[in-house]
Amino acid sequence: MASELPETSPTRPQLPANLANELWQRYAAQQKRKITEPAPSQSPSEIRPEDYLSFTTHLKSSTRILGLFGAGLSAASGIPTFRGAGGFWREYDSMTLATPSAFSKNPALVWQFYSYRRHCALRAKPNKAHLALAELAKKKPDFFSISQNIDGLCQRADHPAGNIQTVHGSLFSNRCTECTYVENDNFTDPLVPAFALPDDVDPSDPEFPLKDIPVEDLPRCPECAALLRPNVVWFGESLPQEAVTRIDDWIAGGGTPDKSKIDLMLVVGTSALVYPAAGYIHTARARGARIAVFNMEEPTEEGPSSRLRDGDWFFKGDAAILLPKLLKGIIGVVAEA
Repeated sequence: MASELPETSPTRPQLPANLANELWQRYAAQQKRKITEPAPSQSPSEIRPEDYLSFTTHLKSSTRILGLFGAGLSAASGIPTFRGAGGFWREYDSMTLATPSAFSKNPALVWQFYSYRRHCALRAKPNKAHLALAELAKKKPDFFSISQNIDGLCQRADHPAGNIQTVHGSLFSNRCTECTYVENDNFTDPLVPAFALPDDVDPSDPEFPLKDIPVEDLPRCPECAALLRPNVVWFGESLPQEAVTRIDDWIAGGGTPDKSKIDLMLVVGTSALVYPAAGYIHTARARGARIAVFNMEEPTEEGPSSRLRDGDWFFKGDAAILLPKLLKGIIGVVAEA
């Protein structure tokens, strides 16, 4: 994974000016579509009758359930996933923007990227998958979930706080780069006046010039006046220790041997290719869990579906369609948010 921010935009092809310009416009439009359009639902999201019966039967009998949520959970809400073919914001690979080195090198660019993400998340609504999982947590008090998402949509779906742990931070939390100041639940949009844009401007459009924002106009710490940064986990950074401890304590059953068994694990909208997320699947299975994966992408050799065994499930399609159907026997009908 690249850790350095590109100095310039991708170089235009050395072609006749009119052809080069046409190709560049096509590229820009393609990147805009990838980022701003929700992932396709790949309809229909079909469920085989035998899978429906075996899964719902096991779900009803399950007590301790572990959830693992990724960006695909929020795709139906219109939240860009920044994964795979759609992993660009403007001409930048989004992974190169989500690093400490990128922020150190160009904090204005990184802040504008996160300002865009905050705006998208605030404009979005929880989809039926968020709502279904929140209801399941209310019906099954020993359903505990690990969320890799930073958009806050699980919380807005009224998912019980005691039944979920975010591990990558929040778009609506900021922390100081110098002192210990942290602010949570800051839903101001734009966060500072310098991020304000006309309503008809799409900052994800590569042809729209980004503002040249002075560092002094970026979010500042109210206690020491140093630069604030998004309180999210960037590539190369460790997960918050308190989050890891809370997850480990739940998996261990709080020290109670008869609660250390896990009956079922729901893997929703994530490839779970990297640790520690990938490790939770192995851990759950070692404690007796059957695994159910809900994802738009076909199984790969490295993904969680490659580790499925007889008695597990892979449901291909939109979680916002699949989960309300599969959880209906426990939670009833899911209404729109």
